[in-house]
Amino acid sequence: MQKFVAWILSSFSLPGLNSSAQAMLSDAEIQAILQRRVDQEKQSPGIVVGMIDDRGSHVIAYGKLKTDLLNSAEATSVDGNTIFEIGSITKVFTALALVQLAEQDQLRFKDPISKFLPDSVKAPSYEGQAISLQALASHSSSLPRLPDNLAPEDIQNPYADYSIEQLYDFLDRYQLTRKMGSSYEYSNLGAGLLGHLLSRQTGKDYETLISDQITQPLQMQDTRIQLTSSQQTRFATGHNQLGQSVAYWDLPTLAGAGALRSTVNDLLKFLAANLELQPSPVNASLQKTHVVQLKTDEQNLAIALGWHILNQKNQAIICHSGGTGGFRSFIGFIKDKRRGIVVLSNSENDIDDLGLHLLDRRIPLAQRKPPKTAIAVDSNILATYMGRYELNPNFILTITEQQGKLYVQATGQEKFELFAATETEFFLTVVEAEITFLKNSTDQVDRLILNQNGRKLPALKMR
Repeated sequence: MQKFVAWILSSFSLPGLNSSAQAMLSDAEIQAILQRRVDQEKQSPGIVVGMIDDRGSHVIAYGKLKTDLLNSAEATSVDGNTIFEIGSITKVFTALALVQLAEQDQLRFKDPISKFLPDSVKAPSYEGQAISLQALASHSSSLPRLPDNLAPEDIQNPYADYSIEQLYDFLDRYQLTRKMGSSYEYSNLGAGLLGHLLSRQTGKDYETLISDQITQPLQMQDTRIQLTSSQQTRFATGHNQLGQSVAYWDLPTLAGAGALRSTVNDLLKFLAANLELQPSPVNASLQKTHVVQLKTDEQNLAIALGWHILNQKNQAIICHSGGTGGFRSFIGFIKDKRRGIVVLSNSENDIDDLGLHLLDRRIPLAQRKPPKTAIAVDSNILATYMGRYELNPNFILTITEQQGKLYVQATGQEKFELFAATETEFFLTVVEAEITFLKNSTDQVDRLILNQNGRKLPALKMR
C-alpha cells in the first residue's frame, strides 16, 4: 500500500544515532536555534526547551503564545509555565499508571482486557489468545492504529465525538489478524483503550486517576486535561504548519492516548523522577517502564512500557514524541548520563530532531523551510473536486469538502486538509506531497495527479 500521510497524535520517525552523546549545547547556542526556528524558518510561534542533569534544571524559551500577536506589544511570551497539549507523551503516563496499579495489586500485567470490559462486550482475540494490558502498553496488542469507526463530525477536533459506545462496538466486531506480541504496531486505539480500562478498574475518570497516581505525588499541578481559568491564560494557541490558529483537541473516550496538557516545568519534574535525580514516590515505578518489551522493525528502535528506546553503540535514548492538530512535544533522556530534555511547541511542525540534537549534538538538526503560502478557493470550485480517485484497486484517495475546506483521505488512513497553491494545485502539510486536479474535454474534473517523492501518480475519478 502506498502511504502518504503521517500518524495522528504521534509521528514517531526519529533519526538514527551516529555517535555517543556529547556535552549539551550552551544556552546561547540553543537560543540561536530557537530564534532561527521561529523567526527565519517560521516553524512555530513559540518553542520552550527544558534541560536537566546532575547540576539541576533550567528553561530556555523563545516566541509567543499566538501568531496573531507576534508583532504586538501585548503579546505574551512563552516560558516554562506556558501550557501546551502534549499529545502522545500522555501514553507514558498511562503506562506508568498501569505499573502502579499492578504494584497495588489492583490488576496484573497479563490480565486479559475482557476482565475489565462490560460482560456485554466481546474482546478481540486471535486463535484463542486474549489481549493483555501489557500488550496495550507496549503496542503489541495487534489492534490497529485507529478504530475503523472513527468518523469525526469536526475534522479539526477528530476524537471529540468518539464515544465509549463506538469503542465497544469496534471491539465487538473486530478480528485480530495476527498473534498478540508477534510484532510492534503503534496504536492510539490501544493506548486509549488502556486508559479507559484503568479508569473502569479504579472507578475514576482518566484525569483523576493520573492526578492521584502521578501528578499530585510529583507536584505537577499544571499537568491535567481540564484547565482552571487561571491556567487558561497560560494555555498557548495551537497552529498548523502554515501558522494558522487551530482548535484544541479533546479525547474524552481515548484520553489515555493523548489528552494531557502540561508545561516544561512540570515535565522537568517528571524527568527528574525518571532519572532519579530527586526522591519521589514514583521513582521506582518509573524504572519498570524503561524495560524493553519488544523490538520493532526499525533499526535500533525498541518499545518499553509507553516509552520508545533508541539504541546505538551501547547508548540508549529513552523518549517519546507527541502531536495534536496544533502542537508538538518531545521528552527524552539518557539514563547513564543522567541527562534529559523537554521541547514543547505550539505548532504541528515536527521538533523531534531538535529534542535529539539537544541530547546529543552530533545528531543533526533537520533543514527547515518557511511554510508555503495558501490561497482561498471558492467552495463551488472545491465541490467539483469531491469524489473517489483510484490510484490502484487497493489505494483510493477520497476528496471531501467541509466548511469551505478540502480534505483528502487515503485507504486505511486519516483525513487531512489540502491547502491551495492555485485553484487546481493543492499541497499537504503533514508530508511533502501535492495534488493537482485535471479536467476532461467537457470541462469536468475526471482525474488527479499525486506528486510525491519525485513520482507523479495519476488517479482516475471513480463513477
